[in-house]
Amino acid sequence: MTYQLEDTIYTVEVEKKKNKNTYIRIKPGNVIYITTNYFTTKHQIKKLLIENHTALLKMHQKVKRQEEKKEKFYYLGEFYDIIIVPTMKKVEMIEHNIYTPSEPVLEKWLIKQCRELFQKRLEEQWNLMEEQIPYPKLRLRKMKTRWGVCNKKNETVTLNTELIRYDTQCLDYVIVHELSHFVHFNHSKEFWNLVGKYCHNYKEIRKILKG
Repeated sequence: MTYQLEDTIYTVEVEKKKNKNTYIRIKPGNVIYITTNYFTTKHQIKKLLIENHTALLKMHQKVKRQEEKKEKFYYLGEFYDIIIVPTMKKVEMIEHNIYTPSEPVLEKWLIKQCRELFQKRLEEQWNLMEEQIPYPKLRLRKMKTRWGVCNKKNETVTLNTELIRYDTQCLDYVIVHELSHFVHFNHSKEFWNLVGKYCHNYKEIRKILKG
């Protein structure tokens, strides 16, 4: 079964389980993935797709934006062209161009930039907070579904290296978010009040990070 959204033809994959509800999501590779119960018919699935066309269209557009951004190189919210010059010895940024001897060298440079910048912003945000919280150890990791992780027990904050693509207000929000978890280890009203205390426009930033 296929289904068209704008100019894209999607393959519809259906997995049947002991589900009471039916769930629809769009996966990479132009796939609409449906999880439903054993009694759902093909006719009902077609009807479900039509009834949820607007929602699917929004998902499709979001995935499209995310894929387009991945194809381009962003550094701190700005777009750069990558130019590989094998004779160069190090990475150099000139206007909106990044010159590098190779892609592996560029990746190492990015990790170095993440470590230095993220540590600096973590220290700055920690110093701004009036609440008594430990100064956490910083860990870096590329994550698919989370921008940051707070581990109260180990007193660590893990930040997604993909944050280097966004401007520093996004990075600062994620840091404030994770530091606030040392006070409220949940997403309660009190937690969001604390986040808002140090990041007034966090709702707008969350929309940016959601793509």
